[in-house]
Amino acid sequence: MAILEKLKVAAEALQPQLVAWRRDFHMHPELGFEEVRTASIVADHLHSLGLEVSTGVGKTGVVAIVEGDDLPADAPTVMLRFDMDALPIQEANDVPYCSQTPGVMHACGHDGHTAVGMGVAQLLAQHRAHLPGRVKLVFQPAEEGLGGARAMLADGAFDAPRPAASFGLHLWSRLPLNQIVVQSGPVFAGADKVNLAVYGTGGHGAMPHETVDAVLIASQIVVAWQSIVSRNVNPTEPAVITVGSLHAGTAANVVAERADLECTIRSVSLETRDFLVKRMQEIADGICAAYGARAELTFIAGVLPTVNSEAGTALMQEVAAAVVGAEQVKQITPMMVGEDMSEFLNLAPGCYALVGAWDPGTPLNSPHHSNTFDFDERMLSTGVALLASTAVRWLENHKG
Repeated sequence: MAILEKLKVAAEALQPQLVAWRRDFHMHPELGFEEVRTASIVADHLHSLGLEVSTGVGKTGVVAIVEGDDLPADAPTVMLRFDMDALPIQEANDVPYCSQTPGVMHACGHDGHTAVGMGVAQLLAQHRAHLPGRVKLVFQPAEEGLGGARAMLADGAFDAPRPAASFGLHLWSRLPLNQIVVQSGPVFAGADKVNLAVYGTGGHGAMPHETVDAVLIASQIVVAWQSIVSRNVNPTEPAVITVGSLHAGTAANVVAERADLECTIRSVSLETRDFLVKRMQEIADGICAAYGARAELTFIAGVLPTVNSEAGTALMQEVAAAVVGAEQVKQITPMMVGEDMSEFLNLAPGCYALVGAWDPGTPLNSPHHSNTFDFDERMLSTGVALLASTAVRWLENHKG
């Protein structure tokens, strides 16, 4: 039996264990950089497989190497990444495996990703004799906006051996079960923050003519910013500006002297990102100047766009077709969510896939980051087969 077929059969046989791992992680979620229990379980499993394991990488990350015997030092290395953190959300699901940690929930599927990673490690370790190179397994903390990928990279996650390509997946609760999205170019957007402070002159609410009203000015800026995407950005170029927070004032009869806005901006290219920030600054400065106020804008870099390489996509499309059938391999319009897998792809081009986790015969699942989020666990074995097979196929294609 060919190695890829063996991996698929072995992944299917592992399904009960994958569900057990996932539900245990779901019951005991941990926030970013606090994944002590999760990382310990992962590391213990990897050690039990006889792998070389490093812990505490990027604070709570785990890295392991799967390799056959007597590999030369220059044998190729490919990386697979799995994120582990949960979100500060109180779960509302009524299920036996509901979160036991108040105010914390796996509402984005990272419990499933971690279980998939443990399954991939087990299959690759069992077939290490067939590996013509090394597989670096990266279990990452703090994906949810806290910079876990950068922390791992700063702590040497890409060192000795350095991977030449990286691959990963994200289960998606609103895509049909076992449909796999694999496409070159951007699949997720870059996500950054823009904060703006508007400084006016406070005063009595009954004498507004003696003030410079920061609330009025901030409101004008919020409305004007919405024209950037609709009137300044090419309509074929995805972009989002969302003002999620506006705070100002202390009382109904006091004109606020300061207003603070917090925004998220999304784009699939750095050029568009820089243009958005430039126009936001120009508009804020212009409106403030017109009213006699002052604007102070702060840009906070977030995650890069998640962009798949042509070569990595072609390889993963081939593997996905073997796992679920060519008719189940799809493409979508890039989503405007952010994902710091982009940090790894930027250094080691590869591919990040989406695996559907919704049974079309049931009502549509709740969206990610919802307090009723859940997914069809039958995707777990599919994820294991996909990533284990991708690693093997990449190594076969790059052996000396």
